[in-house]
Amino acid sequence: MTETDAEKLRITIHNERLKLLATFLNGIGVAVFAVGGLAPVFSSLYGQNGPTLFLMLVSTICFLTACALHYSASTVLKRLKP
Repeated sequence: MTETDAEKLRITIHNERLKLLATFLNGIGVAVFAVGGLAPVFSSLYGQNGPTLFLMLVSTICFLTACALHYSASTVLKRLKP
């Protein structure tokens, strides 16, 4: 294996690890949004208890956290090497 091939392999490994990290962060963001953002809202709309201020606050925090995780994932992808 030549030095150029070793460098290409190193860059490929670096890029794949970054893509894996970005996928992980985005997946966690989707889970936080689904479990903390959507599920409580739907359960309060279709359940016996109506929506409360605390529930809306928690849902908003989870939504913002999910957005931050998604943004973090896209920021990680900017570190990919050509």
